Amino acid sequence: MKKKKNLRRQIQRGRAYIRSSYNNTVVSLTDLHGNLLAWSSSGLLGFKGAKKATTYAATQVAADVDEKVQKYGLRDIEVYIKGVGSGREAALRALAQKGYGITKIKDMTPIPHNGCRSKKPRRV
Repeated sequence: MKKKKNLRRQIQRGRAYIRSSYNNTVVSLTDLHGNLLAWSSSGLLGFKGAKKATTYAATQVAADVDEKVQKYGLRDIEVYIKGVGSGREAALRALAQKGYGITKIKDMTPIPHNGCRSKKPRRV
């Protein structure tokens, strides 16, 4: 009986999607066709409540995604950022420190052209 080799496809370039809200940070890594390779969020890593929205949680999320995607041999990534949370720059910096060549950074945060009425400001 022949042994079946478990070959993992090698991918040189991919895309990182960083979704950062006021409550959470989600990082997804895909290939150029949009097929998901790995994803992680601060809630998945065990951060609860307000700790999910911190910059430390965002760096841990990026490190977790990097660990999951090591087997693909990814080298260059395009980064797409969406949202206004505090974890957007932290996750981007963490991915850059992991040794990925960042070829493109695009901010895709939706901006309304006087659409829905915004929330009232908080009085703390």
